[in-house]
Amino acid sequence: MSFRLYDSAQRRIVPFEPVRAGECSIYHCGLTVQSAPHLGHIRKEVIFDVLRRWLSYSGFKVQIVANVTDIDDKILNNAAKQGIPWYALAYHFELELHKAYAALGCTPPSYEPRATGHIPEMIELISTLIDNGHAYAAEDGSGDVYFDVRSWADYGSLSGQRVDEMQPAEDAPPEGKHDPRDFALWKGYKPGEPVTASWPSPWGRGRPGWHIECSTMSGKYLGDAFDIHGGGMDLKFPHHENEKAQSQAAGRPFAKYWMHNGWLTTAGEKMSKSLGNTATVTEVVKRFPARAVRLYLLAPHYRSAVELSDEALAEATAQLARLDSFLTRADEALGKVAAGEVPAEFAAAMDDDLGTPAAMAILFQQVRSGNQALESDDLATAEVALARVRAMLDIFGLHPDDAVWQAAGGQEKQLKPVLDGLVEALLAQRQQARARKDFAAADAIRDKLAELGLKIEDTPAGARWSLA
Repeated sequence: MSFRLYDSAQRRIVPFEPVRAGECSIYHCGLTVQSAPHLGHIRKEVIFDVLRRWLSYSGFKVQIVANVTDIDDKILNNAAKQGIPWYALAYHFELELHKAYAALGCTPPSYEPRATGHIPEMIELISTLIDNGHAYAAEDGSGDVYFDVRSWADYGSLSGQRVDEMQPAEDAPPEGKHDPRDFALWKGYKPGEPVTASWPSPWGRGRPGWHIECSTMSGKYLGDAFDIHGGGMDLKFPHHENEKAQSQAAGRPFAKYWMHNGWLTTAGEKMSKSLGNTATVTEVVKRFPARAVRLYLLAPHYRSAVELSDEALAEATAQLARLDSFLTRADEALGKVAAGEVPAEFAAAMDDDLGTPAAMAILFQQVRSGNQALESDDLATAEVALARVRAMLDIFGLHPDDAVWQAAGGQEKQLKPVLDGLVEALLAQRQQARARKDFAAADAIRDKLAELGLKIEDTPAGARWSLA
């Protein structure tokens, strides 16, 4: 195995050497379930799904954990605005998250822990930090507990910042803090908040801060030392910086490598709920095939920013149609051919920091080779190309026969027979026109289909269509 990845902590591409031989443990921060997930959130899920598939194909036993943050200021605020219990809102959007996973063909995590299910472990970790001299209970009667950033010399190493240059932490008022940059480990209960959103602790009733949740859950399910911690680049600071500091200050080695994916942007700005420029997964898959949306999200390199537009999604839809057209033609000529080995060039691209752009180019190169072989009746070459294409589609999670798409029952699965029927009806009209020697009408139908990107081939068995 020669997989290499860009480690955000070292700021360079390094060889992947797992903590435990033959295994790969991955933790990536899941969603705060305050509202419906948008494509910016799910891009990360698609990327780590492809990473998981590639490492599994490469022989690793992969365990991937993604948490659900189901208690948070935003959840409480949104629930209060809607007049419903905070836990009802959180559960509703947790289900929406699962629907979004399924809609875009993501394999569920090995485990998906909820923050509210791990309060005792969080209290234990906070107590360890206090005992180690890296955390303190506020003396203002708030019941808050803070991490003392100046007590940890390595603080800022992940994001490459010095403490004096950092903005104050905005998770609590500064009155009870030793330093404005100290961040909350525990938030004391405040009058007016739901009592159900608080738990007993040595510092009084309250609830955990955001950062302590992930340190606790990753350690419980992956161990004190694990391989890869991932998330969007917006989480690098302060969330991941704080996770790293509090975990290591408690004596845990924590993540060996850090992977951060680029933003999904609209009009050049990061897609976010606060900016109001989001596109929910549910909305997008109503307008474009779900597999095409997945292709659009994974085709660029994971560290690059990606601009969302209808034009880009339409292009991905056309690319997907070319893939499916080849599969249909090849299946007709060859029957069902099992997935084979991926080409060496594809493997090299994927091993180079999950280089999906170069790997995608190899995929379409094999599709072209397969189509050319079918046209020249070189069935042996076509069979090799088909086996390779199937293997690559499996790794990208784009194969239409993949169990995740069969379970999802996506829009394209419902539309395909309709589209097939419409094209076949037009071809039947064209054949009728040819039979009555109305060649002008027949040519008009052919030309219209060509305008739509369809190639018509007349064979002894009748007209056959494919995407040009």
